[in-house]
Amino acid sequence: MLALEKYIASCGLDHKFVHLLKLRASQINGCAFCIDMHSIDARAEGESEQRLYALNAWRETPFFTDRERAGLAWIEAVTLVSQSHVPDEVFAEAQQHFSDREISDLTFIASTINAWNRLAIASRTPPGTYKRT
Repeated sequence: MLALEKYIASCGLDHKFVHLLKLRASQINGCAFCIDMHSIDARAEGESEQRLYALNAWRETPFFTDRERAGLAWIEAVTLVSQSHVPDEVFAEAQQHFSDREISDLTFIASTINAWNRLAIASRTPPGTYKRT
């Protein structure tokens, strides 16, 4: 897991964007600890409060670029893979905005945050205890 996180940190995707993606998956999974962590980290990377507050309704707001929307849709589809697999239209949209390698990187992000969410939820990790280092 830590090796994947190290790779994700150096893959070339914008760190602020990566935290948004992790935050969105954590919202879907209901992981309070990870929601707290990634909102703190996103703000530290310069993310606006407005976009953080609107993230849960990103489709209904004008605050996200087409590339960010494609990434958010990808993260949601991979997070919810047991319900809808990854729909062809989500894959096609991702291909319009990301290279094959970046789509793989997005998938690594989704896979890793989903695993962290499950670990934090199962271990009852309390929100409010994260300290950015």
